[in-house]
Amino acid sequence: MKLVNAFSLLLDLRFAIVSAFIPTLKSVLLNPLLLFRPGQLSRIFMANVWVKFGSGLDEGIREIKRGLIEANAYGVVLDIGAGHGHTARYLNQARVTRYVALEPNKLMHSEIRARANEAGFFESDGRLIILGCGAEDTTTILKALDEPNARTPTSPVGDRRQQSGRADTIISVLTLCTVPEPEKTIAGLARDVLKSGGQLLYYEHVKSPREDVVWWQKFWTPIWSMAFDGCKLDRPTDRWIMKLRGEGVDGSGDVEGSMWREWKEWGKEGEDEECLFWHSTGKFVKR
Repeated sequence: MKLVNAFSLLLDLRFAIVSAFIPTLKSVLLNPLLLFRPGQLSRIFMANVWVKFGSGLDEGIREIKRGLIEANAYGVVLDIGAGHGHTARYLNQARVTRYVALEPNKLMHSEIRARANEAGFFESDGRLIILGCGAEDTTTILKALDEPNARTPTSPVGDRRQQSGRADTIISVLTLCTVPEPEKTIAGLARDVLKSGGQLLYYEHVKSPREDVVWWQKFWTPIWSMAFDGCKLDRPTDRWIMKLRGEGVDGSGDVEGSMWREWKEWGKEGEDEECLFWHSTGKFVKR
């Protein structure tokens, strides 16, 4: 692997520090106790980074989101790790009845609300819910989904009535890299929150298929995760999603035992195979 690629993320790290250091420092000066709360300090830093880079990142993957989200999302949509709510821009109001934005970093909630409102989703009519819990908290998520909806969803898979407490679409965009227990969390969301016939749509950076790139991903992950709220470079998220199994499966590895009725995965067009941020995109439909 070329050294220029191996050290490429240092430029991203530098930009992030330059853009977020001063506003984060101001927060520390206002509340010095933050120095003893590294988790909260990291969330403040990440929120400041997102102010500078969120819209640019969204613009850079606009076509990917159109092909993944705009073309597929319907019904009750659960967006895990909503960030600044950019997903709302790609939701078709004729197909999406409710946008549930999950974002543990509450410093980002005002941005989520603003973008969701711009897209026509409001808390006042029940079409917008913003949750501050983690994706692993399926109890809180299901309770929120059980709240009465303002409209009845029209599903592309038929006219069946909405299942209470279930999402039609779960979306994860550059989120599962930061979840503390990703395998367990993905399984819980797919098993307990996603309804039968519902879909999981994801766009994530994942473990590279090249061993030399993986070595550098593992090398940088401890440093990168400290700065970016736990983000890991070396997670095989795409493989974890693929191998999810349904209830009562004997573990033999047969496709018949899969939680998924159908699926499609694809990469990011034109991406350098030596890229430390190797991306995978997927649409998985639950049995």
